[in-house]
Amino acid sequence: MRNKHPEEIRTTVLQRYGDLAKGGSKGCGCTVSPSCCGSSSPSASEALGYSVEELSSVPEGSNMGLGCGNPQAIAALKPGETVVDLGSGGGFDCFLAAARVGKSGRVIGVDMTPEMVNRARENARQGDYTNVEFRLGEIEHLPVADNTADVIISNCVINLSPDKQSVFQEAYRILKPGGRLAISDVVATASLPPELRDDLQLLSRCIAGAVTPEEITGMLQRAGFREIRIQLQESSREVIKEWIPGINAQDYVVSATIEAVKP
Repeated sequence: MRNKHPEEIRTTVLQRYGDLAKGGSKGCGCTVSPSCCGSSSPSASEALGYSVEELSSVPEGSNMGLGCGNPQAIAALKPGETVVDLGSGGGFDCFLAAARVGKSGRVIGVDMTPEMVNRARENARQGDYTNVEFRLGEIEHLPVADNTADVIISNCVINLSPDKQSVFQEAYRILKPGGRLAISDVVATASLPPELRDDLQLLSRCIAGAVTPEEITGMLQRAGFREIRIQLQESSREVIKEWIPGINAQDYVVSATIEAVKP
């Protein structure tokens, strides 16, 4: 994403996801395809790694189909742990995490979109989740104290940030020593053509903001992380292909799991 001011990027993302939260729609709300940037249909969610049991265990409306993987699958959450979800949306992954950490654990969702935070809080109320809270804030400036989290999860959100280095530095700050990242996100496997790379709408649809695994590794190392592991999920290309049919996004980006540890 070149020649775009960070605030212009944030405003575009904020407006899009605010509209999604207010409209109650699922997926990214594309006019071309209802499944771009994800789909809340059971088959699509299962293709991204969620089980039928997980999908049926959360409040209706919390799975908005905005993910590109399942961070729960690599998080190895344990009872009593504190989890922070970066870009928590309707609360889907927070509610799944809450079941794993139990009543003795705690889950904090952070989202910069007021409408999303309101929606997630209402979902939590309906589902009677007493160990989950949602906070309004930017993932580049997390409203979380130092050394709070045992685990940080995130699902297809960091690619939207115009300042990914700050996101990883903030993640490092709020993790306890020995804490870990368990992230699903899209990464770039080929250079996007200029007409795709510089399209703000494609950034808000999880495509134009993707960077390479090598770039992510460098950012994580500069933030202080160790034991970095990035695995491409090649099967996700079939899902990504349907996000915006006709632009061949699957030729340029793929879902990946990103793991790292704070020493």
